[in-house]
Amino acid sequence: MKQPSVLSLAVLFVLAPAMYAQTYTVIHNFGSNAGDPVLPAISGTIVQSRGGAMFSTAGDGIEGTLGRAFRITTSGAVTTLNTFHAGQRVPGGLTPATDGLYYGTANNGGTYGKGVIFKMTQDGVRTPLYSFHGGTDGGYPTAAPIQSEAGDFYGTTQGGGIGYGSVYRINKYGDFTLLHSFTGTPDGAHPYGPLVQGTDFYFYGTTELGGTHGAGTIFRVSSKGDFKVLYSFDFAHGAYPFAGLIQANDGNFYGVTAYGGSISEGTIFKMTPGYTVSVLHSFMRGADGGTPRSGLVQATDGSLYGAANGYGTADGGVLFRITLSGTYTVLHNFSDSTGSYPIDALLQHTNGLLYGMTGRGGVSYLGGGAGIFYSMDIGLKPFITYLSTYGRVGSLVQILGQGFTADSVVSFNGVPASYTLVSSTYIRAFVPGGSTSGPITVTTPFGTLTSNKKFVVHPQ
Repeated sequence: MKQPSVLSLAVLFVLAPAMYAQTYTVIHNFGSNAGDPVLPAISGTIVQSRGGAMFSTAGDGIEGTLGRAFRITTSGAVTTLNTFHAGQRVPGGLTPATDGLYYGTANNGGTYGKGVIFKMTQDGVRTPLYSFHGGTDGGYPTAAPIQSEAGDFYGTTQGGGIGYGSVYRINKYGDFTLLHSFTGTPDGAHPYGPLVQGTDFYFYGTTELGGTHGAGTIFRVSSKGDFKVLYSFDFAHGAYPFAGLIQANDGNFYGVTAYGGSISEGTIFKMTPGYTVSVLHSFMRGADGGTPRSGLVQATDGSLYGAANGYGTADGGVLFRITLSGTYTVLHNFSDSTGSYPIDALLQHTNGLLYGMTGRGGVSYLGGGAGIFYSMDIGLKPFITYLSTYGRVGSLVQILGQGFTADSVVSFNGVPASYTLVSSTYIRAFVPGGSTSGPITVTTPFGTLTSNKKFVVHPQ
């Protein structure tokens, strides 16, 4: 929904011939209301709820702020759901799970002061699942754990053990398993970004430091803890990746580094399933931005979108699009007045718009901007998404979107499915017999909505 603060954009750095209609909108200034979340932090994620709003976290302990989990509507109405202890950092955002809860981490606090994994209801009731000891189990987690296709959760810590971080598995009951402890060289050190589960069911991630050249690594780990270093960054291809990876619909993995490349201002890179890494774009410390620290998202047009938190024409960072072949376009230049220093991965909402946060800028707070929540309309159509990404015939799939009605028709790759309408934004459907892998569609009185990814029908 458009707000009075819509800004008219001039695309100031364009390398691509294709042009998109685009509108940047500040939908909320953090710190503008009492009890507001403020100061979003590195590695955060934004997720869409079953009710159509978005959930995330903010507040990283700077200037005495409180960590908060919050809900925000597409029109910018913010509700603080849970407030953490003073100085307790909750930078990683939240993960929506198939049990209807949201899972996340606090970077410190808990029983031993080394961080905690928690789960939270949609109304903000928070329950601790596991407190890190700071020993062999790890400590100081940043990213929220992700839910695997099998239902358990996988995540990383920055420290603990010998101080280099860990990879873990935990279930919804709090049963914890250490999968790997990092040693610095050669396997990496200090993972910040979230993991991603590939189509081969391995979990992929990055470390900020360590590896052969001390500039970070890409790694793979199985659900049983089989660990492998896939690539050590060498500065030429990038260095110090804060963000995690995504696997695009072409099967390749994509990510960013905060430094390295042509002039050491960061890169956007691609890794093939054979683990060959190539640079798609080197940031040049100018109009194209620099030092990206937030992850990428693949939108429904097939392109990748992200933000670089430095440089640009207003020296506040840039919002960019890059095609899978490497054509790079700046969509927006961030500034102090309308949000600067973008540090969280973008979300494409099922209404088609992109949403993100900045760590600074906007209205005054304690002498400086406390960050903003924004939308970017690039002209993409509404769609649907779902949890989880595969299932057997008869299994339950949760479909998120908008405009659902009681007479909607749900199909799995063309095969009609039975379903329960929970709300206009949420359907529970069952994988029908005879269906094959492919898109899910929901036909409503307003048109047909197609899923943004392929649903995989798992064999019996």
